[in-house]
Amino acid sequence: MSATLSDEKIPSDGIERTVDRDFDTLQVAFLRELVRVPSDNPPGDCAPHGRFAAERLETLGFVVERDVVPPDVLEQSGLRSATNLIIRQRFGNGYGPVVALNAHDDVVPPGGGWTHDPYAGVIEEGRLYGRGAAVSKSDFATFAFALRALNAHAEGLQGQVELHFTYDEETGGSAGPGRLLELGMTRPDYVISAGFTYGVMIAHKGSLQLDVTFTGKSAHSAWPDTGCDAIQAACGVMVALYAHRDALAARPSIIPGIGAPTLVIGTISGGVAANVVPEQATFRIERRIMPDEDADEVERELRDIILRAVTVDGVTCAVCRHLLALPLVPESRQAPLVAALQDAAETVVGERIPAEGMPLFTDARLYSNAGCPTVLYGAGPRRLQDANGHRADEHVVLEDMRRATKVVAIALWRLLGRPGTQS
Repeated sequence: MSATLSDEKIPSDGIERTVDRDFDTLQVAFLRELVRVPSDNPPGDCAPHGRFAAERLETLGFVVERDVVPPDVLEQSGLRSATNLIIRQRFGNGYGPVVALNAHDDVVPPGGGWTHDPYAGVIEEGRLYGRGAAVSKSDFATFAFALRALNAHAEGLQGQVELHFTYDEETGGSAGPGRLLELGMTRPDYVISAGFTYGVMIAHKGSLQLDVTFTGKSAHSAWPDTGCDAIQAACGVMVALYAHRDALAARPSIIPGIGAPTLVIGTISGGVAANVVPEQATFRIERRIMPDEDADEVERELRDIILRAVTVDGVTCAVCRHLLALPLVPESRQAPLVAALQDAAETVVGERIPAEGMPLFTDARLYSNAGCPTVLYGAGPRRLQDANGHRADEHVVLEDMRRATKVVAIALWRLLGRPGTQS
């Protein structure tokens, strides 16, 4: 399907005016309400936020489907409760492409260091502060109000727009987009996931997380040579992993914006008391996988480094995969999405935004791995660090959200604006 239309046929001025009309009075207020209802994950008790969000969306005129995630899926995903929300808006006879917009409303816990209440939605100097304001409650608002603006200028459109609002991106996405796709509740032709205002993201890293467990033999600290020190063995392996991490910097991706692979030892525990030789030790590592790497080879390399570095007699080591999130890999079928968003951004902000990669990993990969061409675009800043994503004083620049809403609405018009075309 071609995503191009002559600019004369696209009601871009009308769409922009509709977004502006609703922005201060409705959209910003909607985002503040989303921020004020906690949806921290962990602990992952997100169903109350889903109920609240569904009710607010219904007051905006949307028909909202509720997918209550069952207990067995919750347990596997580390959640306490979650309800996925789906909106399906049909245009014309519905025989055009299906375009899905996905944002997640679960957020990491706020932590310390805030100068604003993380659940207040304080607005200061054009920025709205709060946990999830940037990642990704702002895109929840962006996508909802882009569809609202599109509804006001629907003449001549064919196809369907779906909004997928889910609640487990921070813990892997299997209970959110993964579940919707696995059960056949959706099968979009194109997907736009939450992203950044200043670029179309066509690729991102994946994540491999391994649990490394050491088992030795306990002993009294007065006679340490009678035991087998699991923490000593773990330290030797960690030294080897940190040396490997330094070497990874010399393997940059060929995709702009991706950078090089990274490795972090994120958690560690072991031992029972200061005067006991530790029998057990464990740590979890994360290795970011580039789109141009093979995930199986990455895991084989790590396991080999770990097992070769165990040198303490009497200590055994077991390696267990905790998570594998495959990268988002660029593909030719993304082209209509990229063109539509770049053309729309040029109309709204007067510049052609780049198509590039980013070092994060997101739910976008789940759609792509299921065969749905997927990119990321949304209300975020040029860099996530600029918005303090996952840090104290997270915020979104409100003008970024306004621009992103206009761009998404106009891009959707371009994708659905050729009656009779099929994806």
